[in-house]
Amino acid sequence: MSELQIAAIICTHNRDSYLGAAIDSLLQQQSDNYEILVIDNASSDRTREVVESRLGAPRLKYYYEPVLGLSVARNRGAEETNAPILAYLDDDAEASPQWLKVITQAYQENEKLAIAGGKVTLIWPEGITPPKWISPDMAGGLGAYDLGEEVVYIDNPNLTPRGLNYSLRRTFLEEIGGFDPNLGRVGKNLLSNEELYMTELALKKGWQVAYLPDALVAHNVAPERTKPGWFLRRSWWQGVSECYREEVAGRKGFIQFSRGGERLVRGMYKAVKYYSDPALRFDNVTYAYGQIGYLGAVCQNLLGISSWSKKGKG
Repeated sequence: MSELQIAAIICTHNRDSYLGAAIDSLLQQQSDNYEILVIDNASSDRTREVVESRLGAPRLKYYYEPVLGLSVARNRGAEETNAPILAYLDDDAEASPQWLKVITQAYQENEKLAIAGGKVTLIWPEGITPPKWISPDMAGGLGAYDLGEEVVYIDNPNLTPRGLNYSLRRTFLEEIGGFDPNLGRVGKNLLSNEELYMTELALKKGWQVAYLPDALVAHNVAPERTKPGWFLRRSWWQGVSECYREEVAGRKGFIQFSRGGERLVRGMYKAVKYYSDPALRFDNVTYAYGQIGYLGAVCQNLLGISSWSKKGKG
């Protein structure tokens, strides 16, 4: 194998039922100069066995990371490879055969490209059809991501690529000091916004961020994610995540009460306005619920009693 061009990294925590398909999709890539790293993030299921059954493939490597946290695992993956491009695939996703080839080519053709991600479609559980109360925005919460059939250079961080189909240039990641361990999932909490924050940093520093439609990935929808309670919990953590993102960006203070309060009222108003439409109604209920999480985090922060290191207890 000639010089390594890209590393495909799966960070996994207790997803042995999906992990095998994710690894297999990477073993079938059309690229030549790549390696596959599985970062076992403190799993207690059959994760190691799933990986070891495939370790006959020379590209595949296994590492155990005992410190729980998605950002910690992502940083560990970057440390274990010298590839100039780092491509992260979720443990419950399946990459199309051309995934790594498309990503590699994009970085080789544009030296200012720091972050890139591709289209994401959804794989619904057998026997389950999309509920009527799941709007296109709610589907985005399940990982769906589609900005069209053309390459798009992103200048709005809210359109940033999904973390389940996500890549970075190593030099950019090193420039900003890696992924922030205070963002990203830790165990069962749903703290997020790490990709949005990375896009903000990239644009601020003069880099570019791209959507690559041909870098296609399919994401499995777990059965529990088809229930309203999961979306409410995710939205609450989204609000907490937004509070932390504002804190690290230097935008915290009493003005946050105005922001969160206005968004809370807007969500409640629209939930009533669109009561006859199940999808729009639930979309706005979850949005309003997320603002409660945001305002709660703001209160704790201003009172000096918040601790992001304890976020897994939510």
